[in-house]
Amino acid sequence: MATKNTSKRFAPKLHIRKGDKVMVISGDYKGRTGEVIEVIPSKNRAVVEGVNIVKKHIKATQNESGGIVEMPASIHISNLSLVDPKSGEPTRINYDVDNNGVKVRISKKSGNVIK
Repeated sequence: MATKNTSKRFAPKLHIRKGDKVMVISGDYKGRTGEVIEVIPSKNRAVVEGVNIVKKHIKATQNESGGIVEMPASIHISNLSLVDPKSGEPTRINYDVDNNGVKVRISKKSGNVIK
């Protein structure tokens, strides 16, 4: 059986960063918003607070008790859209260079800078 080559030549360019406010645009959690906790560029996935909650079974150790813990699982980046800081609606982003020569993200809907 042949193995699949999963290595990528270039790292993917992601429009979402840790700490961003995002909205789910497709899937079971469509319409929900949350803050990005973690971004996984190698898999094109992100973990969003309050979205895609799964139950994980934890084995008891000497220090901690076991049980069933609810935690957010990752969701594919293509199912997320950045939230416009002015209107609160999902928006696409544009990149521009400000007066100080720093590359910034700009909302396509309102034209505001996204921090």
